[in-house]
Amino acid sequence: MARKTMIISAFKNIKTSMHIRRYVVWLMFWVVLVLVGISLGIWQWERADDKRELLARKNAAPMLFDPTHTPLDGAKVTLEGHYLPSYTLYLDNRTLNGRLGVAVITPFVDTNDQRWLIQRGFLETGVSRSEPSAATPTNLVTIKGEWEAAGNQGPIYGPNREGSRVQQLSLDEWSETVGEFEYSGWVHAQHGAGVLASWWQPNTIAPSRHIGYAFQWWGLSVAAFVVMLIGGHQLLKDSKNVRDCND
Repeated sequence: MARKTMIISAFKNIKTSMHIRRYVVWLMFWVVLVLVGISLGIWQWERADDKRELLARKNAAPMLFDPTHTPLDGAKVTLEGHYLPSYTLYLDNRTLNGRLGVAVITPFVDTNDQRWLIQRGFLETGVSRSEPSAATPTNLVTIKGEWEAAGNQGPIYGPNREGSRVQQLSLDEWSETVGEFEYSGWVHAQHGAGVLASWWQPNTIAPSRHIGYAFQWWGLSVAAFVVMLIGGHQLLKDSKNVRDCND
């Protein structure tokens, strides 16, 4: 009889211990979620600060006329010189107002004999995969646009170039034909001879969106904290009931 009582008592202690472990695991799981949400919210808040600084730098970027140094990202650049039409390539799969086409990319040599890459604008092609063709001035021209520094544009699936079409802008596509460019980046032309309809917009998320994301993460953290408290309270209640039964 005494042995049976000991077995029953041990079984009850095991059940109590299991409830305690469940409570601890529950708390650890939700605490991690709360901390992750808080951290991601802080990260988005810091991203908003970074974007504000970036926009401020772009707004303060100078207007440059035939610059002989690397422009600041977002600088308004005016260039005088000649296009190199025979080296034109086309940035594939661009859209403008629901139309499918390409962006015309042509190297340019300014009056200081510096080479630039010019994104000239949108050329509609539709779904046709035939080689695009854009008329290009051969005389001395003046163009104006916004400088964008080259950066990481994400992964490429397959070769970057197919005929005269490219998936991503890369100076490497012209290195063997035109040579090295003086500056790492390109000009998105907005005015001047040979400039087509503008499709490009700076890839900058507004700071307000990052602020919104931050509050979403913090809201999820609050929700997770509430769930943690309610669930934890229920687990403690169950554990107490088990102890009361054991007594």
